[in-house]
Amino acid sequence: MEARLMEIRRDKKRTSWMIALGILAITVWSAVETKFSLFGLYSGLGEIFRFIVFDFFPPDFSSFKKLIGPALDTVYISFVAMVIGSLISFILAFFAAATTAPHPAFQAIVRGMNSILRNIPTLIWGILLVSAYGLGTLVGTLALIITSIGTLTRAYAEMLEEIDMGQVEALRAVGATYIQVLSQAVLPQFMPGFIGWSLYKLELNIRASTLIGMVGGGGLGFAIQKGLKLFQFQEVCLAILMVVALITITEWTTSKIRGRII
Repeated sequence: MEARLMEIRRDKKRTSWMIALGILAITVWSAVETKFSLFGLYSGLGEIFRFIVFDFFPPDFSSFKKLIGPALDTVYISFVAMVIGSLISFILAFFAAATTAPHPAFQAIVRGMNSILRNIPTLIWGILLVSAYGLGTLVGTLALIITSIGTLTRAYAEMLEEIDMGQVEALRAVGATYIQVLSQAVLPQFMPGFIGWSLYKLELNIRASTLIGMVGGGGLGFAIQKGLKLFQFQEVCLAILMVVALITITEWTTSKIRGRII
């Protein structure tokens, strides 16, 4: 018995070493293929420092008024996308969750569609929509709505699959209808998570809207991209600081709301 245990330990140790060597080999190969080197990284630090100190800072506060509009657009885009995405996902989740789907066919269709929406990056959606709708906040809003649906439908469906089925079965046993089961047993358990995930998606949308803006989706991201093209780095610095401020304020606000509601 002891010999068998020793053999198992040796096998585990051998496997661990093989995995470690495999990871090391892949890392080295990837570094070679991407031309990454510590020397190259070190040699560029001086130029990065020079750019930040002499070109990037201090921020151009005279541009603040000009950036208020794009900052508000960023908030509007993110909020509208969160609200519309949450409402659509709320409906789709009931068809995607095994515990609430009226039929397995609905579940398979919704999950398949949702997988496509979720797995295409937000930036790609932005590029595709710019080609159809042109530059502007509509593109940013639509791109974030699409990705919000992809993310939230899955999150909501998983919450629905984790609810206490005892309450559901009890109502079904007394002849409750599908709508009655949803309203009296499912929704009371589901709503706290629904609110929490929706607010979290608002935080993610604020971040993502900056990237969407850089490909033509409006907001501060578009202002940053335009400033970079015109070499107005100090204005870009102010825009980035405003993005950081928006994200910080949103995180603080949503955490307070979650703390009171959930």
